[in-house]
Amino acid sequence: MTANSTAPQRAAIIINPAKPVDIDVRELAAKHSAENGWGETLWFETTKEDPGVGQAKEALAQGADIVIAGGGDGTVRCVAEVLSGGNVPMGLLPLGTGNLLARNLGMDVTDFDGAMAGALAGTERKIDVVRARRSDPDKEQLFLVMAGVGYDATIMADTDEKLKHKVGWLAYVDAGIRNLPGKPIKATIVIDGKRAVRRGVRSVMVGNCGKVQGGLEIFPEAKMDDGLLDVAVLAPHHGRLGWLSVVAGMIGKGRGKDTAVEYYQGKTVEITLEHKDDYQLDGDHEGQGKHILMTMDPSALTIRM
Repeated sequence: MTANSTAPQRAAIIINPAKPVDIDVRELAAKHSAENGWGETLWFETTKEDPGVGQAKEALAQGADIVIAGGGDGTVRCVAEVLSGGNVPMGLLPLGTGNLLARNLGMDVTDFDGAMAGALAGTERKIDVVRARRSDPDKEQLFLVMAGVGYDATIMADTDEKLKHKVGWLAYVDAGIRNLPGKPIKATIVIDGKRAVRRGVRSVMVGNCGKVQGGLEIFPEAKMDDGLLDVAVLAPHHGRLGWLSVVAGMIGKGRGKDTAVEYYQGKTVEITLEHKDDYQLDGDHEGQGKHILMTMDPSALTIRM
């Protein structure tokens, strides 16, 4: 190599070793790197103590030209936390149960070969990210798909992990049915500085994308590059059949007069609950929260696919 020649580009793969896969990811990376004239792939494994943030920082420090998140939405979220606002793109190798970001981007989550090829030689697009700050404890995190407090987060907390490995996203349905009974919690929701809701609710969900597990479309108007947050407030009517009103409201996309489901949009969403309740980001239960401020960060993350 001459003094004037440039070193080949290098990809970094941050992989969650807990995700069982039927492919040799190292071999796949080596094959596509060779085909595209890239150098040897940098390799990092996540741990329970550090699910991806530290590894993404180290990948940048070692000069990675793209950082590929190999895992589920939790791994993707941690890598995105580091890459957002920078110039290095993120690639996706969907190895998780939900793979919600990949699905919302239209990827075939079973085509690992295509995912790797796209990460190294595909096209780039910028997407919005959302910064969520919880007051107690004071902690800011990022999410890409959806966050929520209440019933939806309780489902994430109560999903049987063994069942999830066996039947995938259907395990969330099991947890959802078990947690249908419950009491509403008083919530105040402020959107772009103006109070939109103050009443008893079962769940407040804030989305950057439209689809969740099983292809269910929670936010029909959501686009991941429109600079807007989409908010769904679920408040089922009392009685055994109360959740049917929520289902009807979602099917009708909240256009009727029924208040079981209400939709809003804005650039900032502030949620204050009467007491702490379950809290989730991109399908990961993050403990409990009482006050959360979510702020849109438009076009902050570059995806190559």
